[in-house]
Amino acid sequence: MLRNLFIAVILLQCSLVRAQLISDSLLIDNHYRVFYYNKPQSSQTGSSLIFAMHGSGGKPQDIVEKALKLETKAITDNFIVAYPAGYKHYWNECRKASTADANVQNINEVAFFSGMIQYFEEKFKINEKHVFATGFSGGGHMSYALGISMPGKIKAISAIVANLPTAENMDCVESKKPLAVMITNGTADQTNPYNGGEVKIPGVSLGMVRASEESFQYWAKLDGYKGNPVKSIVPDADTSNDITIEKYTYKKKGQPEVTLLKVINGKHQWLTDIDVLEESWGFFKRQIE
Repeated sequence: MLRNLFIAVILLQCSLVRAQLISDSLLIDNHYRVFYYNKPQSSQTGSSLIFAMHGSGGKPQDIVEKALKLETKAITDNFIVAYPAGYKHYWNECRKASTADANVQNINEVAFFSGMIQYFEEKFKINEKHVFATGFSGGGHMSYALGISMPGKIKAISAIVANLPTAENMDCVESKKPLAVMITNGTADQTNPYNGGEVKIPGVSLGMVRASEESFQYWAKLDGYKGNPVKSIVPDADTSNDITIEKYTYKKKGQPEVTLLKVINGKHQWLTDIDVLEESWGFFKRQIE
């Protein structure tokens, strides 16, 4: 009986999240760029803003479905989640070798994301100092791109199954500014290789990426950390598989946190062992507490 009630509550929450989804767009360099969000309560002001981005070839609804549990915390934790759409389903995310139209046409993502920040500030009075970015695969690469290109506007990022482009494949001017970063990568990922290499998806070439440890250390060094990170084991919510998660963290008062979630046997897919979007919000929240 209690289990059925619990399921009914979750289904109700999910239906409410879907029912409130609003779409809007901004005209950026003669392109209408679309984004979605759930309308906040009228009493919500000073909210944090989270950009949650779909993967290469995907659409915003892909990540909306994965963010249902995250959205249930939006009121109590005072944040808004925005789900931008990539240009023709892809992002212009610092990968020089990308053959996607977004990269070939050099779509202005900085203007798009800056415009969305301004939109939410004017419409809902968000806290512009508490803007975060997360994304899956290509959306994770877009998170890196925002961290590299807009460190003054982005407080922290969480990249899911994504590594930084190699120096030869880097197509953004690197700001080299400190930033709080969380990376979640699987050791069995054949698309975004944990130890670096070529990113392969059907029909599109995206070039070479660094190893996860190198991506992790890139940000750790910018944030002023030396030595070894603190290692811990993440509690496993799904014991039916062979996946475990090791957590490596650099954290010091007055410095941005840098964390790597090393997903042992993890592939290029969403985890069932943790809700990585909830985990991302927990990481973001620590940066403003």
